[in-house]
Amino acid sequence: MYDPTVARLTYRALLGRRRALILGALPLLLLVIAVAVRGLSGADDQTAADVLGGFALATMVPIIGVIAGTGAIGPEIDDGSVVYLLSKPVKRPTIIFTKLIVAIAVTMVFSAVPTMIAGLVLNGNGQQVAVAYTVAALVASIAYAALFLLLGTVSRHAVVFGLVYALVWEALFGSLVPGARTLSVQQWSLAVAQKVADGNLVTSDVGLPTATVLLVAVTVLATWYAGQKLRSLTLAGEE
Repeated sequence: MYDPTVARLTYRALLGRRRALILGALPLLLLVIAVAVRGLSGADDQTAADVLGGFALATMVPIIGVIAGTGAIGPEIDDGSVVYLLSKPVKRPTIIFTKLIVAIAVTMVFSAVPTMIAGLVLNGNGQQVAVAYTVAALVASIAYAALFLLLGTVSRHAVVFGLVYALVWEALFGSLVPGARTLSVQQWSLAVAQKVADGNLVTSDVGLPTATVLLVAVTVLATWYAGQKLRSLTLAGEE
């Protein structure tokens, strides 16, 4: 289910100079904010939770997921180079699964690692806030990578649609509209983080069992459907 050659090509595409600069911009901004907030207000658990929840998890993680998930396959479909990949004796589900693993790894590195560092800067992991939001970022990275990989497979405008989802649904509706929160990857990951954190600084509108089921279901279904779409794309190209 994992092909090293496909993985190497995908890593090279995602971590090229231009895309790496884009991926690194938001984590760098988070660290700058963390240092500035710590310098101005000192160590405060609530402030740390607000920064990590309001910026890191609600904005940075989904946007990085968009870049990594859609970038793992979208450009190859757009420029037609995917035909070369599909001509190789590699099963289509293997291609999707390999690209998913790469997208997850890139999303985790560029989101979870800076979240942990920012949390330590903000309050030294008081009440397990830094660890809790790092766990949330790790969990969310998996679901976002699968969702946006699927989006990159089915649409030529995957980045636009992904950013709309990340900025409008997750950051706006997912934070303000009660009903929308149940269908938010952010809230599902917060349910996991709530179990890790001490006190009531990290909360979610979704229970942990429900969140776990939804995270697994979305990841599996998105990966499966992306494989099906890639298979149909192959048939269309052959015809």
